[in-house]
Amino acid sequence: MMREVAVVGAGQSGLHLALALQADGHRVTVVSERTPEQVRAGGVLSTQAMFGPARAIERAAGLALWDGAAPDTDALHVVVGVDAKPMLTIDASPREPAHSVDQRVKTSAWLELFEERGGRVEYHRAEPEDVVRLAERNELTVVAAGRGALGSLFARDEARSPFDAPQRSLACVYLHGVGAPADAPAGVGDAARIHIVPGAGELILQPGLTLTGPCMILLWEAVPGGPLDVFGDSPGPAEMLARSLELIRSHVPWEYEAVSGAEPTDAGAVLCGAITPTVRHPVAHLGADGAAVLGMADTLVLNDPITAQGANNASRCAGLYAAAVTGHGDRPFDDSWMHDLFARYWDQARHTVDFTTAMLGPLPDHIGLAFAQAAAHPQVASRLADTYADPTDFPRWLGTPEATMQYLASLPQTSM
Repeated sequence: MMREVAVVGAGQSGLHLALALQADGHRVTVVSERTPEQVRAGGVLSTQAMFGPARAIERAAGLALWDGAAPDTDALHVVVGVDAKPMLTIDASPREPAHSVDQRVKTSAWLELFEERGGRVEYHRAEPEDVVRLAERNELTVVAAGRGALGSLFARDEARSPFDAPQRSLACVYLHGVGAPADAPAGVGDAARIHIVPGAGELILQPGLTLTGPCMILLWEAVPGGPLDVFGDSPGPAEMLARSLELIRSHVPWEYEAVSGAEPTDAGAVLCGAITPTVRHPVAHLGADGAAVLGMADTLVLNDPITAQGANNASRCAGLYAAAVTGHGDRPFDDSWMHDLFARYWDQARHTVDFTTAMLGPLPDHIGLAFAQAAAHPQVASRLADTYADPTDFPRWLGTPEATMQYLASLPQTSM
């Protein structure tokens, strides 16, 4: 049965949902703040990485338009550095490769695809009164506004929100010309590289595809007020790169040669900010009649990008929501249905919250032990890499000291 659905927000989750519902025969309206041309001409939107399971969801929806074009990331290279020296190194290969597509590339193409297929798009900044209007005209209205202002329509879930302030200051720049670090094993140049500077933060390098072709996404996760937190004035691409090189020279010098010849990919190649990890209640009641609207993905479960869960959560949420709408037949989308649907999403998303919270550290002793064992044993390293792809495995072996010790003790080749 065809339903009338409005989706407010044209990012990873909102457009995936809109396109999936459109393919199922529903009449969908999308509200986007910017046109495809404006998206392409603007600044970068995120530091997304899509792991194998989320890519499979996109593929099943016919939305994996960049398979074979975006570089596959089939390795994870983790270095823990102390006093500017690498003290522990982990190299692992997940079961399935990841990839990263600049959201300017992806969302602009998806917007155009949605319109080519007959979808209706309203191009303007959505305000609360716009959401009320849409809720009055549609059978279901979904807010996919990410960490935008509309997220405040949904009440914070205090019991599930572990932080009341950002745990990292974030700064990224998209680069051309990044090579492999000196003396690195073969293939590390194509790996996702995570460098941990205890007490100061992390440097993450993720291969990606941007407007001008393959690139490397350089992301700083700086402990606020620490030595890596030097981008508060939101510098432009050239200055962002210059400061990054100085930080690399001082804290992760084994990466300096690989990045020293790099150049920003374009004039919009930087993004700075901070995120307070937050979980929100799934339903908001708006307007005089208290019309119910449903949130999704980052609007409801917002994580720091340290574990690269945002785009993956968005894909999982969109796939789940689309199937639930189509499977609901002609029954009303009432409060009970909305809360039940979010509960199904939370069954997955809660593990990303726990995983991300743990990685924002300081790392618990048992996770530090797991990292040390991963440096010595490929089996442990592979499980760590696959936990990024499927955080539902986190509680089975990293969620508690008991789970970690039980897992490590089951491996005869490990020694503790």
